[in-house]
Amino acid sequence: MRNRLGGLWQHPNFLKLWSAETISVFGSQVTQLALPLTAVLVLGATPAQMGILGAIEMAPFLFISLFAGVWVDRWRLRPVMVIADIGRAILLGSIPTAYFVGWLSVEYLYLVALLTGTLTVFFDVAYQSYLPVLVNRDQLVEGNGKLEVSRSVAQITGPGLAGGLVQVASAPVAMAIDAVSFAFSAFFLGLIRHTEPAKPPRTEKRNIWKEIGEGLGVVFGNPYLRSIAACTGTSNLFGNIGTAVFTLYVIRELHLDAVLLGLIFGIGSVGALIGAVMAGWTARRLGVGWTIISTSAIFGVGALAAPLAGGPVWFIVFTLTAGFFISSWVNPVYNITQVSLRQAITPHRLLGRMNASMRFLVWGTMPIGSLLGGFLGEVIGLRMTLLVAALGTFLSVLPVLFSPVRDLKTQPAPVDETTQETVAAH
Repeated sequence: MRNRLGGLWQHPNFLKLWSAETISVFGSQVTQLALPLTAVLVLGATPAQMGILGAIEMAPFLFISLFAGVWVDRWRLRPVMVIADIGRAILLGSIPTAYFVGWLSVEYLYLVALLTGTLTVFFDVAYQSYLPVLVNRDQLVEGNGKLEVSRSVAQITGPGLAGGLVQVASAPVAMAIDAVSFAFSAFFLGLIRHTEPAKPPRTEKRNIWKEIGEGLGVVFGNPYLRSIAACTGTSNLFGNIGTAVFTLYVIRELHLDAVLLGLIFGIGSVGALIGAVMAGWTARRLGVGWTIISTSAIFGVGALAAPLAGGPVWFIVFTLTAGFFISSWVNPVYNITQVSLRQAITPHRLLGRMNASMRFLVWGTMPIGSLLGGFLGEVIGLRMTLLVAALGTFLSVLPVLFSPVRDLKTQPAPVDETTQETVAAH
């Protein structure tokens, strides 16, 4: 539904999807800060336990994604997202309850992280497959851009709110906001009125392993998808090495409190809003390929801030904020560009399996990174672990720099359903 004036602003169903995602990501930004603070401040977690917590949360992307892709391609997408939201609301709401009745433990956080991670796999695979069904393919950049703007605004406001709530109430109580946000997200998704394309008829019993192989074949058989998977997977591996110990490092070695940590995330996240707004312009100016390459390289610059932070409190806060600003700025530009590329060149019938295969490959490295981060934090210390993570992040640019992605000026033509080949537009 397009018109001369409004684009997706005049698309009621997209606006409902956008509202659902906006509310959800706002709550998730609170949990992103409150969950590790719960482990550190309330339960006294060690570096190894922080690594395990991060690994368990991301483990479903490694072990379930491929199966989720097959199932999502068989099911209607909107009900999958609604059920996942309701389930996550219940699970996250149980954390403050467990805290008040005295049941909260690191092991309980492990369980909630595992179950919410599993539901997130299904939601994310369905969500990234749903946008191309809901809007025209030439509106994907606009749609992904608007969704990323909401994420960026949430990144600016959410951590500051979380830091204040943790300071005034407690970290587990702050997580109740995320539970409520998932309930509201499910409500708005339930309001969408859109007929999804019919799923392929089941003329014979389908082999799940064959369908998984077909999804992986789409990624490995396409030079654009293959190189993007390698780039993002490498970045996520080293990024999670750092993420696993970052909160512990800031609280115990740099001696910052929850409020300052929230302010660092909040102010630094202004970069995400700028990046989300600039993504389309950047891709037009630099071309799709060099936008992906340059942003993946710059991300490592931001990661260097944490291990280099030191001195007076004001300088530590300034250094961490600047680093987070840089990382937050390039991340949405990279994501909007490469996700729109993936969605544009993949046939509808394979979107679920393509997205699941990409999730498996690029998020499957995250639990490995978290475990490595926890191990390295125990062995070489928190600051050195963050330095290893930052230096390793620079390696992520190599797969896209030495690939056909480098030559992309605009989005390639859609994949041919029969040949599975793409023709690049220069």
